[in-house]
Amino acid sequence: MIKVLVIHGPNLHLLGKREMAIYGTKTMSEIDAAIRQRASEERIEITIVQSNHEGAIVDAIGDAIEWADGVLINPAAYTHTSVAIRDAIALLEVPVVEVHLSNIYAREEFRRTSLIAPVVTGQICGFGENSYLLGLAALVGQIRKRGGEK
Repeated sequence: MIKVLVIHGPNLHLLGKREMAIYGTKTMSEIDAAIRQRASEERIEITIVQSNHEGAIVDAIGDAIEWADGVLINPAAYTHTSVAIRDAIALLEVPVVEVHLSNIYAREEFRRTSLIAPVVTGQICGFGENSYLLGLAALVGQIRKRGGEK
């Protein structure tokens, strides 16, 4: 069975309460339920983590080296600032897809630079909660293309 780590970065636990015009009305729990439903349909084992702390995200990525066939990550604000998360992702030998609810390239200037993008397989942004489902589909396609699970 394919095993995927899903990482939600800082403040995403506040979805449905913050800047709904930008991030939508879905809560992180609702997004997680949609991810789990799609994973169940595709027979994918999903582990989901959320942290507001950079080090915890780095730790989750480091742990994934041992077991994950791929990583789906929304680094949120760390997209634009975290060399540590970027470097952790660069160590992975599995596909990684970066997702964002909003189109980061249509927002403030500082949000238009992703430190993560150069070390991931691909990036999907601007489709709200569907960014996660599109990202998961792309990730699983890449895992299967590479020969499946570990």
